[in-house]
Amino acid sequence: MAAASLLCHVIARSAPAGRSRRCLLHSDPHTAHPLLVAFSRLCARGPLRDALALLPDLAAAGLTADPVAVSRLIKLCVRHGTPSDGRLIHRHVFGGGDVAAPSCSSLFVSNSLVSLYAKFGLLDDALRLFDGMPHKNVVSWTTVVAALANARGRKEDALQLFVAMLRDGVAPNMYTFSSILGACSTPRVLAAMHGSIVKVGLDSDVFVRSSLIDAYMKFGDLDGGRRVFDEMVTRDLIVWNSIIAGFAQSGDGVGAIELFMRMKEAGFLSNQGTLTSVLRACTGLVTLEVGRQVHAHVLKYDKDLILHNALLDMYCKCGSLQDADALFGRMPQRDVISWSTMISGLAQNGRSIEALKVFDMMKSEGPRPNHITMVGVLFACSHAGLVEDGWYYFSSMEKLFGIQPEREHCNCMVDLLGRAGKLDDAVKFIHEMNFQPDSVIWRTLLGACRMHKNADLAAYAAKEILRLEPDDQGARILLSNTYADLRQWADAEKSWKMMRDRGVKKDPGRSWIELGKQVHVFIAGDLSHPCSESIIQELSRLFSRVTNLGYTPQTEFVLQDLATEQKEDLLKYHSEKLAIAFGTMNAMEGKPIRIMKNLRICGDCHAFAKLVSKSEGKVIIIRDPVRFHHFQDGVCSCNDYW
Repeated sequence: MAAASLLCHVIARSAPAGRSRRCLLHSDPHTAHPLLVAFSRLCARGPLRDALALLPDLAAAGLTADPVAVSRLIKLCVRHGTPSDGRLIHRHVFGGGDVAAPSCSSLFVSNSLVSLYAKFGLLDDALRLFDGMPHKNVVSWTTVVAALANARGRKEDALQLFVAMLRDGVAPNMYTFSSILGACSTPRVLAAMHGSIVKVGLDSDVFVRSSLIDAYMKFGDLDGGRRVFDEMVTRDLIVWNSIIAGFAQSGDGVGAIELFMRMKEAGFLSNQGTLTSVLRACTGLVTLEVGRQVHAHVLKYDKDLILHNALLDMYCKCGSLQDADALFGRMPQRDVISWSTMISGLAQNGRSIEALKVFDMMKSEGPRPNHITMVGVLFACSHAGLVEDGWYYFSSMEKLFGIQPEREHCNCMVDLLGRAGKLDDAVKFIHEMNFQPDSVIWRTLLGACRMHKNADLAAYAAKEILRLEPDDQGARILLSNTYADLRQWADAEKSWKMMRDRGVKKDPGRSWIELGKQVHVFIAGDLSHPCSESIIQELSRLFSRVTNLGYTPQTEFVLQDLATEQKEDLLKYHSEKLAIAFGTMNAMEGKPIRIMKNLRICGDCHAFAKLVSKSEGKVIIIRDPVRFHHFQDGVCSCNDYW
């Protein structure tokens, strides 16, 4: 026992006998008593053990503990992560072993104890104490409402308690509303809560508005969140972060980047939260130049691993492996996410052998691989046709790393076998899995069936998908495309008619390209772009150049029963060709042309891009939904295996 504590212990034991034990918070005050002074100091500074050791002595001496000191002691328990010590304080303060507070309790201390139980997820204890409190104020109600709102599966309880709070005549404050907004289960409930906020005049509070923005974004209501944001007279960094994160998470990368630019113009300095959200937006849009600007802001957070991982992911998914390699090499620390991101990034960019070399480095000098790492490794094998390697890694991952194969790993194996044309092996693998195949796995097989023109197996896979997800129209589209690939026009027309009857429309090919911080979108066959006339002229020039290098239109990639000339016209205005022409028109010396595409690149556009890269001496990088194609000097990084 420390010297000060020992002194207090002796003084306490020398106190007059015969004093009965009373509630610590309601006995006669002895403010100058050395025991109380020592207790208050220990509650403020610790050590926690010494402060707790004085509780029995205070009770024996019949001294009144200062509620502020007891509250500080409870906070010490929270800091040390010891809820059992909180229960000990509860028993000593209120007497007996019951967690319910008797009438002698201090509201201030009771609120602190409720908060302690809530922070450690001990909701039953928090509710029992709360229900036994003879007096409750807005802090009491808000603490329990917030705890229920943040707990899994208790949001409805939070809403019911909020209603009880209103019926009890307690007016919610900004913290109550900020907490309960996260419990709104439907847009209708959110609208009602928004109305209550306006009614009590808290709609101008920055904290509440930030929570309102988060709530609207959670339901995907970008307009609602933007409306709340635009109505604000004053904004702080928390609000800016809320709106930017909401747009980024909802997939509106353009909106997120525009808001980031506005935030900088307004004079706000970004923090880690802002930068992580904007990097996510840049990753989704493949806006490398904006991402590089964000990198400049990241430099001041040179030890922030989360930010560095987000930056690494952005470079990999924007196809800039030179930047990714450099960043990975100088990161002050790397965790399993860093290594996994680099492995997946190399694989997605057609550098599967290098991805497997990084995996070997990870095994020798990095952290233990996890299930995400193995998805990247199997992806690398799949997209390089490394069937034997893929089988080895899949069959040994549990033995070597203790990783039980999951659906994602099995999907990679189906993809590996399917791409390699081993369709029968893929079906056998599916039937021998330890769990029932889901629609994702059947869709992977269906894609392989189209690639290798196996209509019978494609029909089987499509049937399985529609059995699991009757409204999945993507399966019908893939099946009809498979029939069209095989020139089985009657079967294709039957599928198309069924889709027309259901009101299904095929998603047209879209490609987009970044130029001067602006994103230009091109749609197959759509010549409405302001520069369309110049783009058509540039396309004609490019076709003339690549024809001299041996290009001939591959009309088999037109999935319609048309004359050859009509097919060639359709091929000419595929979205990636329009984007390539726009890119060559505006290309800067030494910089690659970067294009994003919503659908898998067709064989004709692939051949065209290879030859344009050779005729123009340009690097063309096209990212489709699965991987990157780096075209340079007439060769693609995928080695024509995609």
